Amino acid sequence: MRMRNKPWAMDFLQENNSIVDIDSTYSGRVGAFFPDTGPLHVEVGTGMGTFITELAKKYPDINFVGIELDKNVMIRVVEKVLESGLLNVRLVLLDANAIDAYFRNDKVSRIYLNFSDPWPKSRHEKRRLTSRSFLEKYSTILDEEGLLQFKTDNRGLFEFSLISLNSYGMDFHEVKLDLHADEPEDNIRTEYEEKFSAKGNKIYRIRASF
Repeated sequence: MRMRNKPWAMDFLQENNSIVDIDSTYSGRVGAFFPDTGPLHVEVGTGMGTFITELAKKYPDINFVGIELDKNVMIRVVEKVLESGLLNVRLVLLDANAIDAYFRNDKVSRIYLNFSDPWPKSRHEKRRLTSRSFLEKYSTILDEEGLLQFKTDNRGLFEFSLISLNSYGMDFHEVKLDLHADEPEDNIRTEYEEKFSAKGNKIYRIRASF
C-alpha cells in the first residue's frame, strides 16, 4: 500500500514511540514493548490497521505486533490504536526481510499475511511473502504449534503460495477457495478484503504450520 508522502510522518511516529518502534529499539525483546505478557501474534503488512485492531479487541489476552514498511501508512494505524485505547497492539516500522532478526529472541504463535503484494512478474518471485526465503524466516520465529495464516484475492499468488508451502513441507490445516461463501465467525475482514469482495472477487485463505 502506498500513500501520499507526509513530510511530518517520522516526527509523528517518534512522538508516539510508546506504540510504534521506528528504530528497532525493541529488536530481540519484543515482550518489553507491552505492559502485560501474553502470546505473540504478528501481522506482516498492516494495511490501514483494521485487521490488527479488531483482532486485538476480540482477543485482549494476546499481544499483537503489526509490521509495516511505509511510514505514511503507519500513521493511520497508529491513529487507530490511539483511538481504540488498545494496550495489546504495538507497531514496528520494519522491512519484512528483517523479521527473523527482530523477533530473534521471541517465539511467535501466529503470523498473518493479508492481501500481500502479489509481485506477479517472475523475476520478483523472491519478494512474495510466501516465497521460500520468507518461509525460512517465519520458521525460525514461530513456536512449535505456531500457525501461518494467509489471505488473498489473487488467484496467481494463492496458487504460488500453495505450491511454495507444500514444497517447504508445511502441514495444511485449512485451505479455503471461497472464504466468504461460508464465512467463519473468526474471520476479520481487512479494508482490501471488503473492497475486493464487493467487486465479486473470491477470497482465499490458507492456514499452515511448519
